[in-house]
Amino acid sequence: MHCFLVGYLVLSLWTFISLVHAETNDKDENALNVMFKSLNAPSQLSGWRLNGGDPCGNSWEGITCSGSRVTQIKLSNYGLNGELGYGLSNLTSLTSIDMSKNNLNGQIPYQLPPNVVKINLSRNQFTGDVPYSISQMTKVEDINLSNNQLDGELSDMFAKVKNLKSFDLSNNQLTGRLPNTFAYLKKLNTLHLQDNQFTGSLNAIRDLPIEDLNVENNRFTGWIPNELKGIRSLKTGGNSWSTGKAPPPPPGVVHRHPKPDEEEEEDNDDGGKKKSKLVRNIIIIAASCFGVLLLVAGLCAAMTSRRKSSPPSSQFADEEKNAGQKGTTPFQSNELTAAPFVGTVKESKGLKTIESGVIFDPPPPEYPLAVELKHSGSVSGRPSSVTEPVRLLKARGSTSASVVAFSLPDLQNATGNFAPSHLLGEGNIGRVYRAKCVDDKVLAVKKIDSALLQGEKPEGFSEIVENISKLHHPNIAELVGYCSEQGQYLLVYDHYRNGSIHEFLHVSDDFSKPLTWNTRLSIALGAARAVEYLHKVCSPPIVHKNIKSSNILLDAKLNPHLSDYGMAHFHERTSQNLGMGYNAPECISPSAYTLKSDVYSFGVVMLELLTGRKPLDNKKPRSEQCLVKWASPQLHDTEALAVMVDPALRGLYPPKSLPPFAEIIALCVKSDPKLRPTMSEVVQSLVQLVQQSNRNMRDELSTSRQEEDEECSVIV
Repeated sequence: MHCFLVGYLVLSLWTFISLVHAETNDKDENALNVMFKSLNAPSQLSGWRLNGGDPCGNSWEGITCSGSRVTQIKLSNYGLNGELGYGLSNLTSLTSIDMSKNNLNGQIPYQLPPNVVKINLSRNQFTGDVPYSISQMTKVEDINLSNNQLDGELSDMFAKVKNLKSFDLSNNQLTGRLPNTFAYLKKLNTLHLQDNQFTGSLNAIRDLPIEDLNVENNRFTGWIPNELKGIRSLKTGGNSWSTGKAPPPPPGVVHRHPKPDEEEEEDNDDGGKKKSKLVRNIIIIAASCFGVLLLVAGLCAAMTSRRKSSPPSSQFADEEKNAGQKGTTPFQSNELTAAPFVGTVKESKGLKTIESGVIFDPPPPEYPLAVELKHSGSVSGRPSSVTEPVRLLKARGSTSASVVAFSLPDLQNATGNFAPSHLLGEGNIGRVYRAKCVDDKVLAVKKIDSALLQGEKPEGFSEIVENISKLHHPNIAELVGYCSEQGQYLLVYDHYRNGSIHEFLHVSDDFSKPLTWNTRLSIALGAARAVEYLHKVCSPPIVHKNIKSSNILLDAKLNPHLSDYGMAHFHERTSQNLGMGYNAPECISPSAYTLKSDVYSFGVVMLELLTGRKPLDNKKPRSEQCLVKWASPQLHDTEALAVMVDPALRGLYPPKSLPPFAEIIALCVKSDPKLRPTMSEVVQSLVQLVQQSNRNMRDELSTSRQEEDEECSVIV
């Protein structure tokens, strides 16, 4: 009896230890359940389940674990179709995922495993953009997205991806210029971009340690940088390269791959040419040395002059004054570095502005300060004189984009002196005007209300411009330029031809094409990603404070772009209600806004997309005037939803999509901020809904075609 009892205890203990060891982390398990469902539950994935299960303990096909966490997914060439699902970001211990050589479709999930080192999604049928969440994958070393149907432009999202060694985007439909933040990829060895539609130059990658580069069959122009000509494997055919001799590099540039055979004459030229070349080289070297001596002497003189004009105890204001005399504009920071600029600088009432020219992205600390700079005239289209290159001081590590300082006369001319006929809209902090430049480019100019600028120091506005210009995301309206002259402060953005969501839903006439259901979901998802970027990617997080349908602009393809962000400085000064009908209950003043109040406002925008109604409408019966109060009690009622949905849709939507969309809205507009989801959770829910809605539309289309075929067979 005693032996039996001991044996039973040992067996029980062993079983318990095995279960504890094999139990998979709940988030990992759920993520794989979602993936299995999104892959249409393929039979070839043995062990996988739609709900529950133990991926680590039961050895699911293609899954490798360490303890209770999933570390690898290897499902290459399994004949899989469907999509990857929305749960990949929960796989926080995943270091490698290989889903190549399948038939996967739809968009690559917006949120990828954050700590992945190697990701291979090549040879599938993925569409859409390269996901922006790559910007947060600081450990990734190898990304292969080749042989898909990806399109759009690459965002400036590589500043933190400093461990990337191999990047393959070949055989897609990607467009646009190479992003400036490619310059941060200091470990990049292999870059394949062939068979796309990239444009512009290769200057962004000229100083990277690439040994295998393929850019064939694109639309690149200009000259192939000399730094790239000596790499081990280089393929550049099928582009529109410039012919003739390339312009000389700017002073200070050191070629990473100097080639002794790049002389104009061949080594086997006759003796006369060799002698001529030798004399020419001696002259060049002597002139260069003399130039360097002059430059050093000039710098020493300038430093001596500066020491004499500014005592050691001078404050930042004195430094700013001296910097202005030298054509530089310091921004408030303890650690500054130079960022390249070409153009002319002028000072107006203490604020240094760029009269013409372009500011380029600042390089990372280890990036060579001298880069190739080009000037294309003033932004207004009129030619302007170009002085010697000037360097503007910027905060080290800044990722701000190129912004241009417009002159006030240029903006006055472009807007008809801010005529009412050019007025696009009016918000809490100023009016927005349509500006048409000489080159036919159309811009939107936000003229800040002068009442909000009383007592404002010029350097304060300069800091606001700097902070806004650092923000980059495909779904935000990025800053193009600014103007601060004669006591006026203006911000310049791209103009979006399709206006705002507000105009589409509430101002369009009977001849306007209504937004389809899938377009509304896509707009909601894109705008949610923009808000998530402000909340999660930006450090510190940015509270928008004024999210509303009129601040979500639509481009020619109806992609959303969030505007009016980064205006907290002005919102604090306004006495107006920032968003009638959009404000969360706790927002009794601009200072009371939080990240969760942004979530509430975004929920109201989604409610507009669902119902087609305004947040506040005095023309409605009293019980229906406040959209949130009217709609909230009905958001969980399926029958009520069918009545609430925007009549403009004319019933053209998948009925199964309404309840989950309404559920997201209901959570966002909770009166208690603690009960509202984060924007990341909203994004995940919308991604799942978009995928499900697309699947439902395909299923309905397939069913409709099947019924038509059956009818035809009956007729026959």
